[in-house]
Amino acid sequence: MSEALLSSVPVPHADLLRELIRRWRDDPGATYRSWFLWDERLKNFRSIRRGLQVVVAEIEAGRFGVAYRGSSLETVVHSIAEQRQIFKGADHAWLWKPKLRIPDIYESPENQRAFGRLLDNCSCCDTAEEVIGHIRAIDQRKIKGLGPAAANLLYFLHPTLIPPFNTAIVNGYNAVSGAKVKLGSWDHFLAMRAGILDLNDCYRDLLSNDLGAIGGFLFDVGSGRYPAPPLDQEGSAARDWLGQLEQARAEASRLDKAVAAQGETDRTHAEIQAWLRDLGLALGHDVWIAANDRGRLHQGVPLGQGCLERLPDAIATSPGADSIRLIDVLWLSKGGGVAAAFEVEHSTSIYSGIVRMLDLALSGGDLHATAGLFLVAPDAREADVRAQLRRPAFSRIADLDFAYLSYGELERNKDAIARFGSDLKAIRAIASPLR
Repeated sequence: MSEALLSSVPVPHADLLRELIRRWRDDPGATYRSWFLWDERLKNFRSIRRGLQVVVAEIEAGRFGVAYRGSSLETVVHSIAEQRQIFKGADHAWLWKPKLRIPDIYESPENQRAFGRLLDNCSCCDTAEEVIGHIRAIDQRKIKGLGPAAANLLYFLHPTLIPPFNTAIVNGYNAVSGAKVKLGSWDHFLAMRAGILDLNDCYRDLLSNDLGAIGGFLFDVGSGRYPAPPLDQEGSAARDWLGQLEQARAEASRLDKAVAAQGETDRTHAEIQAWLRDLGLALGHDVWIAANDRGRLHQGVPLGQGCLERLPDAIATSPGADSIRLIDVLWLSKGGGVAAAFEVEHSTSIYSGIVRMLDLALSGGDLHATAGLFLVAPDAREADVRAQLRRPAFSRIADLDFAYLSYGELERNKDAIARFGSDLKAIRAIASPLR
């Protein structure tokens, strides 16, 4: 790689960059607070990894097919793209472009199997050297259209080794480093990765071992939320940049109405969890709140208050336990079995919630023998729920007791059920089967 591509950061520029990262961390509308610290981000990691395992298994078995639409890959990428702004449009690179015949993993079985090997091999790696070796191996095949967009999949396998990737992140990296990284090249991506690791080491106290943090910072610079500090060392340039930064802050505040709306989404999600918690307790169940939601406040009260602090051993040691403990709300019988499981899908990926429910349902034993499995979503999302469940990846759903429970039905009936109900019959009566 040329010196221009791997340019270093001048010291005065580094001081300005540190100031910018501080302001970025404190900005409620930037990716650090709105995405990186978002609880749902971590909950999605396991489900996306599970989805990639399905992609690999279908490719190995020759069942993947010859189209992106309706494939297990579309299911996973759609789940990634549904996350907040940093991954918006993540599916564009995977859509079949018939005139260009790219990405060529649908028509070429050999290329498809090579792609499957990349995902499978990287999922088993422990070191950066191994991951980079597998990237080099697939790059040697020169598969048309299969470039660094695949890094977004690898990020969810190894968030401390591989940064996320998109046009805005590349633009942000070039702006803060003075590099000339280009899209579509694995060589350029790996050079950028090396530079990102150097930047991350310099500002580790403000960032994270998880490269999603610095990826989010570069995304916000590259998408125009902040101007990059000047690379020259003149004092006037630094002063001008500080003025531009203040102007950008004022501009960003006008965009933060969307962030406020997203905050309302989070509040509503917690509100529904609180309804289900209170209803479960009223019906005499022990209640489990998702491990990473227990401290979230609703009306000033932690969601986990009055609920189990740990899952029964039979569940905590079962297959899929890491995913089960992230289910939004579990009602448990006094004997320790699961009476009902609820995933609240306000605006996040329905896919991730379904995978967590499947982990529970397919975990074996008597944990779910009589459990009701409910996807709880706004009234307007029923069509989305049913569309997701028609995907081939969820063919097992037909054998299970899944149901859709709308916010409206829950709100209208929760008080009466709490007063007069005694089991799941009333909940089943207001829910719609999803078989």
